Amino acid sequence: MGPERIEPLLIGGKEFHSRLIVGTGKYSDSGVMVEAIRASGAEMVTVAVRRVDLDRSEGILHVLDPSEFFLLANTAGCFTADDAVRYARLARAAGFNEWIKLEVIGDVETLLPDTQATIEAARVLVGEGFKVMAYTNDDLITALRLEDAGCVSVMPLASPIGSGLGVVNPYFIREIKQRLSVPVIVDAGVGTASDACITMEQGVDGILMNTALASADDPVAMARAMRYAVRAGRLAFMAGRMPAREIAVPSSPTRGMLG
Repeated sequence: MGPERIEPLLIGGKEFHSRLIVGTGKYSDSGVMVEAIRASGAEMVTVAVRRVDLDRSEGILHVLDPSEFFLLANTAGCFTADDAVRYARLARAAGFNEWIKLEVIGDVETLLPDTQATIEAARVLVGEGFKVMAYTNDDLITALRLEDAGCVSVMPLASPIGSGLGVVNPYFIREIKQRLSVPVIVDAGVGTASDACITMEQGVDGILMNTALASADDPVAMARAMRYAVRAGRLAFMAGRMPAREIAVPSSPTRGMLG
């Protein structure tokens, strides 16, 4: 791998050259949304089935060209496994592909996932031929269960949706990445470029974000910053960081120095 080259991300048999996935919610208008998505360099873009008009003659789907972006329907806003399965089926019937970002919320205040319902819905959807990318807590056991259920990607949160707190438990994120065979995409909680870089330095395969872009004072500029931060974090991980020490170590050799 050359100094500026990052290997493609392979999910469910499909290659993506960007390791940044972005959402479409909370933007002031669709023009800003499209400009920010383009600035981010993202190829995969998520669309909440419950929150958009599936009629492509207007709204978000009218301005998102499927030939430019890979549209990933998601079940955001669903609170039961049955609802999530129903909206996934609706998305496919409305012309989306067989890919689905599965999200089942278990708590209204924290918006944390209902892991049991997520696993249940994942099994049903995988059985129906969906390629499921499952949003979940930063919990290793749940991540393993979702992989066992046949998900093409597992998506542990960095911190709660919209919080902007960054990676709260980097150890758990690293452990999930080390134990799973399918791609691990960190989803939710990244607030700024440094968060994205630190997240990618954990060795994960990619990041999904929405609020960090849409709620920035300048969404387009933040999208561009995130594009570079994700690349920098990935390159740093692949390079292998120096050991951390609690004492100073001279950066130049002392042997042969003039007295």
